[in-house]
Amino acid sequence: MGEEFTYARAGVDIDRVKKAHGAIARMLGETFPARRGRLGEVLTEIGHYAGLIDMGRYALALHVDGVGTKPLLCQLMGRYDTIGVDCVAMCVNDTVCMGAEPIALVDYLVLQKADEEVVEEIMKGIVAGAKEARVAVVGGETAIHPDMLQGFDLSATCLGVVEKGRMVTGGSISAGDVVLGLASTGIHCNGLTLARKVLLPRYGLGERPEVLSRAVGDELLEPTRIYSELVLELLRSCAVGGLAHVTGGAFSKLTRLVRGRGLGFLLDNMPPPPPIFTLIQRAANLSPREAYRTFNMGVGFCVVTPEGESEKAIEVCRRFNVEAWAIGRVVAEEGVVIKTPGGVVDVA
Repeated sequence: MGEEFTYARAGVDIDRVKKAHGAIARMLGETFPARRGRLGEVLTEIGHYAGLIDMGRYALALHVDGVGTKPLLCQLMGRYDTIGVDCVAMCVNDTVCMGAEPIALVDYLVLQKADEEVVEEIMKGIVAGAKEARVAVVGGETAIHPDMLQGFDLSATCLGVVEKGRMVTGGSISAGDVVLGLASTGIHCNGLTLARKVLLPRYGLGERPEVLSRAVGDELLEPTRIYSELVLELLRSCAVGGLAHVTGGAFSKLTRLVRGRGLGFLLDNMPPPPPIFTLIQRAANLSPREAYRTFNMGVGFCVVTPEGESEKAIEVCRRFNVEAWAIGRVVAEEGVVIKTPGGVVDVA
């Protein structure tokens, strides 16, 4: 067996990113007193899935996100019609984690050079994703930066709204609650830097390894699942204590739901990872800990419910044609411990 090719070795050091986030949060927190006691007061700390802003009876949720390094795959394959779906998904899935209904987006598309055909294909994906998520795209910005990048990058900002009494921040989570995992459509938008660097030297984008049902490029470009409408129905139908979109940092992100409360998560019933993740693990000689703190491993979203609500929530997921599992529970010990085929690991 060769040396492990980690996410940090690929160029993305999650631990260093977390340290940077801490410094950023301290600085940005200095701006909060400007609105204290006034309409627009900030209701959440930096570091949750979206910021919540007091607007009287309601709170506005604001979130900005991008699509990682997935545009590089679009360029390599000459396909641009799905990356907009990813962009919408990354924004609305995080916004709904606060219990907020996503209502509008503005996008930011920056290109190395003007290309009307590429822009049109990217916008097709944004429109398709926005229709699925039932959000309006009310504006945006297209910029040409020939000296700053090769290809293009895409991001968006999402606005959501929630009644203040229905905000979901994780504050009602308690030990014994059930953690549900909702199936992903594949790799989504996270870990692609590592996936590209270990898969593409071994397989062409058009090649189909035996473990996959389609070519590597098609597998990696599969759009991120949009969970927002499903999650809104869960909030209407079930008691929900916490919501987590599994993106950068993967399952370590669950800690933001219970920060400072002496609680953690034991995920001891994870589903078998889809073949694309097995292929990446083998190619990178990846340890279970590294895999489950880099990739979604087949679970793209987590919902925390009281034990008596879990079956009802799974039934709602079935109605939306999304497979869901009870993957673990909340425990009275900090951390995120996962039972994997390769052993038990703490990914937080």
